[in-house]
Amino acid sequence: MALAVLASLGLFAHAASAADKAADKRQIDRGRYLAIVGGCNDCHTPHYMEKDGKIPESEWLTGSSMGFQGPWGTTYPANLRLIAQNMNEAQWIARARAPMRPPMPWFNLAKMTDADLRALHAYLRSLGPKGELAPAPVQAGVPVKTPYISFVPVFPQGQAQGQPASQTKR
Repeated sequence: MALAVLASLGLFAHAASAADKAADKRQIDRGRYLAIVGGCNDCHTPHYMEKDGKIPESEWLTGSSMGFQGPWGTTYPANLRLIAQNMNEAQWIARARAPMRPPMPWFNLAKMTDADLRALHAYLRSLGPKGELAPAPVQAGVPVKTPYISFVPVFPQGQAQGQPASQTKR
């Protein structure tokens, strides 16, 4: 009798484990989808934009040493895979809701639901650690030795800063 009870407990544990794995896969798949439609790869995966997204998934979200330079200085896309490996879900959600350096659209990320942020975290962790940390941000006016994209606006003659082009004198 005791053997039958133990055997049935083992079957129950196996069924629960299979259900947990299916739920985990759904969450990871949801996180992958969110990373794609959220444009995370556009900045956080080297050469993703230049290659029309044709980068192996094994290389996704490893950060970049291609900087973004603007009035704030120079910032670099973080290696999200390394960051997620070192954070639990609560830490990840708190970080996603906190202001970040430009040009990261943190104000959009902060509007994601907790469930979506947990799914994104699960996906990043499922990819495993890879790559190096991105370079540290550099203050405005300090030269950098890495390539960068300039986010300094150029205003055509006759157009004041902040004035829509439709209101420009012709």
